[in-house]
Order: sequence, then C-alpha cells, then structure tokens
Amino acid sequence: MNEEYPDQGTEGQDLDAERAWPPAALAGGEPRPAVEAPPTGDDRVDGAVAGLSRLAGAPADEHVAVLEEVHGRLRDILGEVNEGTP
Repeated sequence: MNEEYPDQGTEGQDLDAERAWPPAALAGGEPRPAVEAPPTGDDRVDGAVAGLSRLAGAPADEHVAVLEEVHGRLRDILGEVNEGTP
C-alpha cells in the first residue's frame, strides 16, 4: 500500500519489470548525453534544477544526496512562493 496514495497499491504490478529499464549507457558503452532543462523563468528554480547536472558521472550511491538537495531547494522555493515572498 502506498501511504501517500492509499488507493494505489502494488497489487497486479510487476515491479521487477518496472526496474528492468535499459542501462544508463548507450550501446557501445558511451554515457547518455546530459539534457539541459529548459529555463523556467525563475532564476531560483533554474539554479536548483541545474544541480541535477551533478548526477552525470557521479556514482549511483551519491545520486540520492543530490536529488534530496535539489528537492529541498525546490521545496524551500515553493514555501517562499506560498508565503508570498517574491
């Protein structure tokens, strides 16, 4: 059961099939090229999202820390917007 979305359990889902995505490298062992995110119009958001570029070339065990940092920055920005801070 998913606590955030209780009506969306995992019954009938083949989780192993979902994890069987192609590896991060292209055929021939070349890493996938980094894709630059389009600008959002908010420099704070663009700066936070730019932090995702650190994922390329980073060991997988460091990805969680990078993602948590970017998520935290985006959450802070949303909190400021919710409070009315420009």
